[in-house]
Amino acid sequence: MFGPLPGEGRWEHVLLLDGNLGIGGDPRALLRRATELITGTGSVLVEAHPPGVGLCAGRARVPGGSWFPWARVGVDALHGLAAAARLRVRWHARLGRRRLAELVRQ
Repeated sequence: MFGPLPGEGRWEHVLLLDGNLGIGGDPRALLRRATELITGTGSVLVEAHPPGVGLCAGRARVPGGSWFPWARVGVDALHGLAAAARLRVRWHARLGRRRLAELVRQ
């Protein structure tokens, strides 16, 4: 995600589901990078944790694997994280157990 990617600045959407907003342990940096990938009218679709989680950075690992940086982001932390990446929350909704949000340029 942080290396060169085809079509940077021309993507319509970046999709970060299943906790992938926590990749690398720095959701701010990940959202800033996603902002570089999307068009001016593009969006970043994210899945967040329930309210009350806030932003929790730490480490995680797959059983039998090495530890790596990871973060958890609650819907209550999305507005601040989006603003730091020059994005805003257009909408957020609960879909079953999932909490989804669409972030767009400010």
